[in-house]
Amino acid sequence: MSQNPTDVLRPKAGVGVMIIKDGKVLLSKRLDSHGAGEYSFPGGHLEHLESFETCAIRETAEECGIEIQNIRFQFLANMTAYAPKHYVHIGLVADWKAGEPQALEANKSGPWGWYDFDALPEPLFYACTLALESCQTGRSYFDTMSE
Repeated sequence: MSQNPTDVLRPKAGVGVMIIKDGKVLLSKRLDSHGAGEYSFPGGHLEHLESFETCAIRETAEECGIEIQNIRFQFLANMTAYAPKHYVHIGLVADWKAGEPQALEANKSGPWGWYDFDALPEPLFYACTLALESCQTGRSYFDTMSE
């Protein structure tokens, strides 16, 4: 059975979670896929029939082995910055609950670190830039954002 060409071009759903602990945010350098070399929050693809919150908890545990709590919506973005990849990005915010971050997917991201908001590493993954803008302005909707 051949794949319909339009299925390849359909947007995917991604969930990113900005985790805060003692006024700092958790970031790691992406090593593969789109945004390689950029610093990013934990996150990944939304699975079939999965809630946004469950996705955030799962991806955080899989990528860095910590627990989060108080998960809340931050923003929605129609993200085309890494075309031809196209994502509907759901940005969430959560508070750290327990555990020390570890690089559990060493082929996908480097070591995790807690960074002050006024001393973030660069470059940042585009969804992280939108999350920071959302924090500063309260904006929660970004349509067809590419740069």
